[in-house]
Amino acid sequence: MHSLELLLGEDSEAAVRADWDRLAAAGLPSSGRHRSESNRPHITLVAAPSLAPETVPEVDERVAAAAGFVDLPLTTAGVLLFGPGRGGYVVVRQVVTTPELLELHRRVCAAVGAVPGQVRTSFPGAWTPHVTLARRMRPDQVAAALDLLAPHPEPLRAVALRRWDADTRTVVHLA
Repeated sequence: MHSLELLLGEDSEAAVRADWDRLAAAGLPSSGRHRSESNRPHITLVAAPSLAPETVPEVDERVAAAAGFVDLPLTTAGVLLFGPGRGGYVVVRQVVTTPELLELHRRVCAAVGAVPGQVRTSFPGAWTPHVTLARRMRPDQVAAALDLLAPHPEPLRAVALRRWDADTRTVVHLA
C-alpha cells in the first residue's frame, strides 16, 4: 500500500513510541518492533495500492499545496480495536476528529483524486483517524495490551505530511 501520512511532533512521537515500548517489553506485538528508518508514528490520510504512479510528482505538488503548512493540535480518545482480520486485531489510539483535521483530510483527498483500490476507510466520511500501536494481536493478547495502555486522552500535534512509497520503501516529505 502507498499512503499519505501526517507525522507527529517530537513530543507526540515520543508518547506513541512509549506505548510501542510498553507493548514490546511485555512480549506483545508492537509497531515499534519494525526497525526501518521509515517506521514512525503517523496518521494515515489516504491509502491505496498506488497513488497515480504515472504522475507522482504532480500528485505530490497538488497534495503539498492542498495541505499547506501542517501544524495541528490533536487529541486522542483512547484505545480502539480494528478487526479481527486475517492476522488478528489492530490496536490503535483514536484521534478525535476536529473541523480542522477533517478539512485537511478533505483537501488532501481532493488533491489526490479518485485512485483505484483506495482503502474505503480513508474516504472522506468513512475515515477513522488513528495512530497504530500494534498489528496481528491475538484475542488472548488484547486484554494484556489494554492493561498496559493508558486509557486517558493524550494531546498530540501533527507537524508534517509525507508520502510512503511501498514499491521503493521510501518516504517523500510533502509539507
